[in-house]
This record gives sequence, C-alpha cells and structure tokens, in this order.
Amino acid sequence: MKIGLLVVGVVVLVGIALAASYHRFVTQRNLVRESWRQLDVELRRRYDMVPSLVETVTRYAAHERGVVEAVTQARANAQQVHAMDGGPTPARQAVAEGALSGVLGRLIATAEAYPTLRANESFLALQQQLTETEDRIGAGRRFYNGTVRALNTRVESFPSNVVAGMFSVTREEYFEVPERGVSRHADSQLY
Repeated sequence: MKIGLLVVGVVVLVGIALAASYHRFVTQRNLVRESWRQLDVELRRRYDMVPSLVETVTRYAAHERGVVEAVTQARANAQQVHAMDGGPTPARQAVAEGALSGVLGRLIATAEAYPTLRANESFLALQQQLTETEDRIGAGRRFYNGTVRALNTRVESFPSNVVAGMFSVTREEYFEVPERGVSRHADSQLY
C-alpha cells in the first residue's frame, strides 16, 4: 500500500513538473512572438518614413540619384521580405534590414554635402524621427534576441530539452543584422 502511494506521488510530481515546464515553454514562446511583433511595428514605421526622406533629399540633391534609387530599392526589398507568406524569418528579414540600414546611412551621409538640405526643417525632423526609430529598432532587436536566447537555452538544456522534444518545441532564430561598415552621421546611428 505504501509503495502504491509512493508511486502515485512520484507520478503526480512528475506530471506537475512536466506541466510546469511546458507552461514555461509556452510563456517563453509567446514572449518571443510578442517581441517580434513589437520589432515589426518599428520596422514598418521606418518603411513609412523612407519615402518622405527620399523626397526631401531629392528636392535638394537631385543629382544624387544613385543613392536615392538604392534606398528606394532596399526599402522595396525589405518590404517584400516582410510581406512573405507566413511572415519572414528573422534571418531573411535581418539581411534585408541590414541592406536598408546601409543605404539609409549613405543617404544621411550624402546630405552632409548639401548645407541647404542640412538646414531644412523637414529634413531635420525626418532625420530625428529616423534616429529615434532606429534606436527603438535596436532596443527591440536586443529584447527579441534576449527572449530567443532564453528559449533556446531551455530547449537545449537538460531536463527541459526532454520536455521540449516531447512537445516539439524548437529553437528560434536570432535577428542579427549583418554589419556593413556603414559610415554613420554623427546624429544618426543606424543600427
């Protein structure tokens, strides 16, 4: 009788431990998804700002067509990746965002050669908004990668890896924007 109660007690404890571990995985996975959605909002905000920035620069620096076209193309590419069926993977999105950040950095650097553009209130406001958005993207990326790291550590660590395997919980991808060695404007730190 005592052995039966002991076995039932052990089974109940193991069941509670499995349920708690699974609940923690669900919580972490939802946190990863929510942090990605927050990052997504900031990326969309940047996409929305690019046309206004390009238009303002074009008015003052019309012969800088190559940089303007590169920004427009990089934005279109990032939006295309962003709109993929089922959503983009963080790795694909990071490559597209890295390219966009690089050409935006070139666009801001180009503006340095045009004193009237640098003095334009509209350009200065857009540049400030872009800087703030880039800061939020950077913070969102760090938060997202932190939540991914926590989940991935649990997926790989014993004994939680057993629970992860039982419930098909897998590793998530980091959002790592490749460094491009972009020259940065002093007031605008793009990524």
